[in-house]
Amino acid sequence: MKIILSKTIKIMEVNVKMSSNNNTMNVPEAKSAMNRFKMEVASELGVNLKDGYNGHLSSREAGSIGGGMVKKMIEAQERQMAGQQ
Repeated sequence: MKIILSKTIKIMEVNVKMSSNNNTMNVPEAKSAMNRFKMEVASELGVNLKDGYNGHLSSREAGSIGGGMVKKMIEAQERQMAGQQ
């Protein structure tokens, strides 16, 4: 039991370290384009998103924006991979 618990704690420590900097951009030059994309998706979903801090959003609203962005990025990649661009 002690060994399993120790391994679980180590895994949790790794996950915390990995998630502590998840807001950094892999391509910093794309930051403004990603912000415009986020605003576009929010607008399509009817979520009132403004520049800067959006603490007024519910978790559901914020999640729907992120989920919508992921969905559109996956669709674009699938089209590109299929040669449809």
